[in-house]
Amino acid sequence: MARASSGLQYPERFYAAASYVGFDGSTKSLTSKFSNSTALLLYSLYQQASIGPCNVPEPSSWKLVEHSKWASWNQLGNMSSTEAMRLFVKILEEEDPGWYSRASNSVLDPVVDVQMNHNSKVEPVIENANTYPEIKTISTENGSHVGTQDKDVVIEGFGSVGVYDQWVAPPVSGQRPKARYEHGAAVVQDKLYIYGGNHNGRYLNDLHVLDLRSWTWSKIEAEVVESTDSSSITFPCAGHSLIPWENKLLSIAGHTKDPNESIQVKVFDLPNATWSTLKTYGKPPVSRGGQSVTFVGTSLVIFGGEDAKRTLLNDLHILDLETMTWDEIDAVGVPPSPRSDHAAAVHVERYLLIFGGGSHATCYNDLHVLDMQTMEWSRPTQLGEIPTPRAGHAGVTVGENWFIVGGGDNKSGVSETVVLNMATLTWSVVTSVQGRVPVASEGSSLVVSSYDGEDILVSFGGYNGHYNNEVYVLKPSHKSNLQSKLIENPIPYSVSGAHNATNATRDLESEAGHKGIIKELVMDSVDSIKSKGDVITVLKVEKEDLESLLYKEKLQTLQLKQELSETETRNSDLCKELQSIRGQLASEQSRCFKLEVEVAELSQKLQTIGTLQKELELLQRQKAASELAALNAKQKQGSGGVWGWLAGAPPPTQKEDDG
Repeated sequence: MARASSGLQYPERFYAAASYVGFDGSTKSLTSKFSNSTALLLYSLYQQASIGPCNVPEPSSWKLVEHSKWASWNQLGNMSSTEAMRLFVKILEEEDPGWYSRASNSVLDPVVDVQMNHNSKVEPVIENANTYPEIKTISTENGSHVGTQDKDVVIEGFGSVGVYDQWVAPPVSGQRPKARYEHGAAVVQDKLYIYGGNHNGRYLNDLHVLDLRSWTWSKIEAEVVESTDSSSITFPCAGHSLIPWENKLLSIAGHTKDPNESIQVKVFDLPNATWSTLKTYGKPPVSRGGQSVTFVGTSLVIFGGEDAKRTLLNDLHILDLETMTWDEIDAVGVPPSPRSDHAAAVHVERYLLIFGGGSHATCYNDLHVLDMQTMEWSRPTQLGEIPTPRAGHAGVTVGENWFIVGGGDNKSGVSETVVLNMATLTWSVVTSVQGRVPVASEGSSLVVSSYDGEDILVSFGGYNGHYNNEVYVLKPSHKSNLQSKLIENPIPYSVSGAHNATNATRDLESEAGHKGIIKELVMDSVDSIKSKGDVITVLKVEKEDLESLLYKEKLQTLQLKQELSETETRNSDLCKELQSIRGQLASEQSRCFKLEVEVAELSQKLQTIGTLQKELELLQRQKAASELAALNAKQKQGSGGVWGWLAGAPPPTQKEDDG
């Protein structure tokens, strides 16, 4: 691929490239042109060239974008500004060979000479209750000062930049809801509603709304419609489902402190801000939580969950919202095993997909499909990077793509965000987070909305060792790739082909279609190379691409070395803490030994006291016996005996006795 020469020398060539990319204060969107990794690298090189080595404080690791931006810049170390300029332009030419011709045809602001590493100042910007530096560079030309401000590249918010396939934290304001998980979430007219959930084992019944335009939280003070039926009261609950329906929200099932025998459907009227109970007919399902509720046409499809007695379920029920009638479905085929905290989605208003979930002993990563027309279960073959077993994850569909976020396996949270193409049943990884980030939680919520005309995924809450109330946003990319090429070329539906395992002909046709399309793509690439007629140019391009990849790998290696150093430091601190604890333990052991000796001495004294007590009791008995004997003898002596009485001798008088 031929490279276009700008005809400019450095540093003017760098300034022109920076202006084209959008670092001149214009409103160009950096990541709408480049991938996330390239945009991050361009940002760090621009900072190194215009500011110098990174000397700003490290932001919190919970702020993913801010920390990535800082780490990328910090890894450049003491790289010279000239080298950073050349690498910046080189990467731009690799990504966009015709950039200069397009930049020349557009109106660009005059490029001024920026003084390197001299007149730079860092001003703190407070956003979302966190402080991070905003770089402002003061440049001079003809003695006059011209201020140029570094544009947001991949960090401050996502609306003006368009960061794709990466979780970012928007700058929310207002009173946030209490941290929670297993809550209900739904979007109606660009507003995210959060209801109920679990916090420290306590069920909640508060209702909050986040305006997805202003990113402002507010709490809704709802009223309950007066009724003699106590079921109209909104009890605190968790593990329920919140479904938008017309201008209402439906809260379905969920765990409560005093559960009902059957599922209750609560209705929140959005215009009037009132709660009521939906009156239904037929036999409702048994009360439960952790179930899936999916909107299919005009009906709600409920599968699985766990009842109040902790019995896992795999039954299937449908609530027709036109007739308000419950119906239990006895589908054919092998259903999913009893489970809760799984994810469900519907494809082309016909196929219900169930993924993952857990029992009391294990978690699953199996995929089951229910054909809603034939009411037949099947378990198709999954393709691509099949996710690990998980439960408590959240899912949402965007077109044919089913995004799965979070969850856990009773050991750790899941860091990957994955997507399933429901037409081909092919899994792929969208992104992965590091550390205990809220999106790697169990019991979080995930909804889809739009921002600036593009789809966004919004995650809230969850539990990953502590309860969260953070909001994170991901904007999925819509780039053309092999997967989209397969979708554009009609092939037999993988879902519909999989629901009948005996239809081998359809499977062969699907495989043949895949191979044919891949062959077609390969031939197109070969023809494209031949049409250039310049193999040397192609090899040069590949060489430069490899050099760019090598550079990126070096940056990653530096990052890993830094993380290793931090880990070793933490390990040293932990060793010191362990030694201190061991010393405290030895001291406590010595103290316990002394206490044991004192206890033994006290036991001996108690035994001695017992012996003395017995001897005292014996002496007291002997004394009592002696006194009794003496008294008897005295009485006999004073009476004169029987003979005196027979002789008529009078008894002795008191005087005689006293004498």
